[in-house]
Amino acid sequence: MELVWQPALAVGQEAPAAVASDDAALMARYRGGDGQAFEILYRRHRAPLYRFIAGQIRDRSAADEIFQEVWLAVVKGRERYRPTARFVTFLFAIAHRRIADRARKAIRRAETAMPADAPDRALGPARLAEGAALGTALAALPPEQRATFLLRAEGDLTVAEIAAVTGVPFETAKSRLKYANRALREKLDAWR
Repeated sequence: MELVWQPALAVGQEAPAAVASDDAALMARYRGGDGQAFEILYRRHRAPLYRFIAGQIRDRSAADEIFQEVWLAVVKGRERYRPTARFVTFLFAIAHRRIADRARKAIRRAETAMPADAPDRALGPARLAEGAALGTALAALPPEQRATFLLRAEGDLTVAEIAAVTGVPFETAKSRLKYANRALREKLDAWR
């Protein structure tokens, strides 16, 4: 199965405020025991969330596991959820943390499995779709730029929300998004 990024909104276009407030209302209903509200949230956000995770993790089974872990965290955390930010920010922040945790564990396993005198082997970038122009271009981005781009493209997060999710200053998130967009434009121009 080939994953292809398709933006839900045009670049620079904001999500309708009604959707964000609707998500908060759905979480409030879910917290009150309305399982149908969770189903609506799941259907609304499952595809962009999965594309974000798959864009960061090259192993499909690992991406599937993280996807499940994120939704499980939403289920378990429903009592603690407060709409201080958009639901999508909450959701993608969980995914970002799970991906980072997985990467740290993989690095620790690689370090313990590698003899001290073995050459240093860098982990290769994740591929969104083997052989696809966008997947190849995304894979070539530094991980921080790729995550920033995917948080914007798949989560429709603002720069301020991206900064909050990734734990960097606003200007850093803004620069990463700018450089990611520029690099992708340059790489995709070569495919024309």
